This record gives sequence, C-alpha cells and structure tokens, in this order.
Amino acid sequence: MTDLGEIKRDRPCNRRWLLRHGALALPFIFASMPARAAESVGLVEDVTGEAFAELEAVRRTLDRAAPVFLGEEVITGVASRLGMRLGRDTRIRLGEQARLKIDRFLVDAGGEMTLRSGPLLFDQPPRRAGVQIRSPFALIAVRGTRFFAGPSNDRFGVFVVRGSVAVTSAGQQVILREGEGTDAVSPGTPPTPVKRWGPERIRAALASVS
Repeated sequence: MTDLGEIKRDRPCNRRWLLRHGALALPFIFASMPARAAESVGLVEDVTGEAFAELEAVRRTLDRAAPVFLGEEVITGVASRLGMRLGRDTRIRLGEQARLKIDRFLVDAGGEMTLRSGPLLFDQPPRRAGVQIRSPFALIAVRGTRFFAGPSNDRFGVFVVRGSVAVTSAGQQVILREGEGTDAVSPGTPPTPVKRWGPERIRAALASVS
C-alpha cells in the first residue's frame, strides 16, 4: 500500500506533470472546437444514402432528426436524398451530389442560401418572408412557393410547382408562375424565355429529389 507521506511528496511532481502535459494538449482541444457557437435553424426529416454537413472544415454525418446549423453546407452523396425543415414550415429536399449552404435564415424574416450543385425542391407556405437562393447560374427570389431548381435536360432548370419565383442572370430577369420553367445553359448566360414544361420533364425533375 502506498504510504500517505509518499503521496504528499509526489503531489508537487504530479501537479507539474499535469500542467506540462495539459498545456501541450490545449492546442488540440481548441482545434477540435468550432470558432463560434453555431445557431440551429432546422433539422433533418429523412435521409436516403449518405448526407453530411460541413462547417469551418468540420464534417459530420447527417441522420434523421439531426440539427442543421446556420452557415453549414449540406452535402449529399451519390444516389442519395435528404429532406430537411428550416424554421417552422420551410421544407427543402436535395437530390444526389447536392451542395447547399445556409447563409442566413430567420423564421418569418427570410433568408439566403447558396446552391452550389445538385437538384433542390423548395417548399414554403404562402405569405412567408422571401428567401434568395444563389447558384452559379442564377439568383432565385422566392416568396411562399414550391419550385424545383437544378440539373434538368443537361442544363440548369427552374420550374414552379406552386406560386411564383423571379430568376435573374446576366442582368436579365424572368418571372415564373405555376407550371412554368426556364433554363440557364451555362453560368453567366441570361435565362431562357419562360415556357411551360412538359409532363415528362416535370416527372424527371421531381423524381431527382424524391
């Protein structure tokens, strides 16, 4: 059994050991912590395949009921789907290999997002504050609507299921209403004239996020 006197004599040595090794560990502890506390703006409702969230170079796996934080980029894998709810009643579905960053979102006060790649289905009740979604192809201004945006017929397409959206690119803007769509052939080109999409194209677009 260890003598009580030995424990007391070793105490200063133990203290020095803890201080020295604790100081060495601090950089690793701080490196694993986010630079600032993240604000939760929603949660994941369903996931098929793989989905992740990245914030300040930290990646985490997204499962059902996982929180979604402001500033995160939500990412889906190959043959994957994800559904999430932001605030009380804004719902977003992402298809495979999508990347969506939530830049700003306030309940009843609108928000801003960046769709870097992949298909998206946005659904928000009428009379809600506006949301802007940026992409390499266009800026989409939304208010109380349900619409699709993403790859369609080998180009970037936007189609309105309900409500209306404004699509702006290369200094030109078109307004889409229910059943109407537009395309952006490449980044920096203006949106094509508004036209009604056919049933097959609509089904294919919606299937890419369902």
